[in-house]
Amino acid sequence: MRRILTTLMILLVVIVAGLSALVLLVNPNDFRDYLVRQVAERSGYQLQLDGPLRWHVWPQLSILSGRMTLTEPGAAAPLVKADNMRLDVALMPLLSHQLQVNQVMLKGAVIELTPKTEAVKRKDVPVPPRENTLPQAPEDKGWSFDIAKLQVDDSVLVFQHEGDDQITIRDIKLQMEQDNHYLASVDFSGRVNRDQRDLNLSFSAQVNAGDYPHSLTATFSQLNWQLQGADLPPQGIGGQASLQAEWQEDQKRLSFSQLQLTANDSSLGGDGNVVLAAKPEWTLNLHADKLNFDNLLSQANPAANSSANQQGQSQSRQQRPVIAENISTPDYSSLRGFRAAIGLNAKQILWRGMNYTDVNVQANNEFGQLTIAELQGNIDGGTLSLPGSVDARSDTPVSTFQPKIDNIQIATLLKAFDYPINLTGKLSLDGEFSGGKIDADSFRRSWQGQAKVSLLDSRAEGLNFQQLVQQAVERSTHVTAKENLESATRLDEFSSNLELDNGVMTLDDMAGKSSLLALDGKGTLDLVKEEGDMRFNVRVVDGWQGESKLVETLKQTAIPLRVYGKWTELNYSLQVDQVLRKQLQSEARDRLKAWADKNQDSQSGKDLKKLLDKL
Repeated sequence: MRRILTTLMILLVVIVAGLSALVLLVNPNDFRDYLVRQVAERSGYQLQLDGPLRWHVWPQLSILSGRMTLTEPGAAAPLVKADNMRLDVALMPLLSHQLQVNQVMLKGAVIELTPKTEAVKRKDVPVPPRENTLPQAPEDKGWSFDIAKLQVDDSVLVFQHEGDDQITIRDIKLQMEQDNHYLASVDFSGRVNRDQRDLNLSFSAQVNAGDYPHSLTATFSQLNWQLQGADLPPQGIGGQASLQAEWQEDQKRLSFSQLQLTANDSSLGGDGNVVLAAKPEWTLNLHADKLNFDNLLSQANPAANSSANQQGQSQSRQQRPVIAENISTPDYSSLRGFRAAIGLNAKQILWRGMNYTDVNVQANNEFGQLTIAELQGNIDGGTLSLPGSVDARSDTPVSTFQPKIDNIQIATLLKAFDYPINLTGKLSLDGEFSGGKIDADSFRRSWQGQAKVSLLDSRAEGLNFQQLVQQAVERSTHVTAKENLESATRLDEFSSNLELDNGVMTLDDMAGKSSLLALDGKGTLDLVKEEGDMRFNVRVVDGWQGESKLVETLKQTAIPLRVYGKWTELNYSLQVDQVLRKQLQSEARDRLKAWADKNQDSQSGKDLKKLLDKL
């Protein structure tokens, strides 16, 4: 045991002595010019090291530097700035004049990917061949140089595309390890704070830099993200993702494929690419099993809100971000900054309590001219199609849509947008509407359009038209009606022409029928004030008992009915007495005329006929 301890002590002394000798014999500042030259030759970047270089022995043999900067050729500002840099080097290669840097560590670095840090290419510089510009180990330079790992801690990344706002990523932790074939494994985490929102992002990736800088490919096997803050759901939005990505320098194109993204309980997949020109060009082909916008948007689900006085998009939400500049930008002006072709297939979409299935979307944007060639899906056993366009090239956007609805339950739509109308039935609609901003509140206030509307198997709660007419007739005649305890008006069929003008909806040529009644009429609905004035002519064709002749007359007589007032407090006016009085007067006139014709030779008949002619 003593012999083993003695051997270990000797080895320790040799190692300490060797390191001490190395520190005394090799001056790390001798590497300064060599490091600068190697970085310039391999990448074209200009490395600047301020202050002296010094050795750090424990726990890893390292070279420490003071402030450092890394600048692209011709750039106006450094790409990387750091107060401290540490180079972890291998001991044994130093003995054979090899500087093997196992790891470069930057702490408190600022990395700027902005227009002012981009390289400026001279027009007279020849274009190098498209091949790997990383040279092999030099033969007769005395030293060789290699880097295996990169570590960045507590640093900041500033990203800005020309003409766009800056995005700052803080608290960066980056660990990258590269092999001899330029295959790297990368672990990253950081935090983005912008517009009172926090995005925490972390990922692990495998990167192939064998053809860098011409191209760069990466496989993100594990990406986690969480977004919280203003104008977002209380629980925030978070999930995981995986994808393959490729950057092509010559075309400035970023492509991705095999995307698998989750956001709360939603999922999205697909592929696409973007060309980062002065105005980016996007191409996206996406598919989704489920998109739950009620769990991704800050507005509450209207179906769960029992307050009757809320309108459209006025549901409770978190306060929107406060922009310090308080600059008002035109609606949808961001569409002017890019071109895009987007395709989306979704098995299920949840929005405002409505469950859409088999949704297909095809849309194109040409720098502010958005065309939605296809937007359709199924809901409640019916179909909805909503093609249209948005012209945002001027400060006042112009939106035009041609909705087509087939057999969708109208109660679902009314409930989704919180209209206090208790109406059910299968709605069909075919029309065209135009306006500015696309949301429920703008639609009810400032849009215009017209459509053909029909309802099947409708039921309007609150007023039973048949019952109102029959009760009024019972009070004025000896005719009775069959007992009817329903408080709703049922129609097998209903149709009307609809016109919308800045919040006022006009219904013309209304016609409806069922086995008990038939009606026609016209009226208006004020979508902003939530009140209406509807005028009907109602014929009750069944449910009568009593004098057969009068019953037959009532079946053929249309009773004027006016329904007006607030949707939640409807009033009605029924003119049964006037109609019955006219009917009795007409019947009496017919009987008197018949008597006068029968006794036309008598003086009484002649006098009666003259009187009737004057009436």
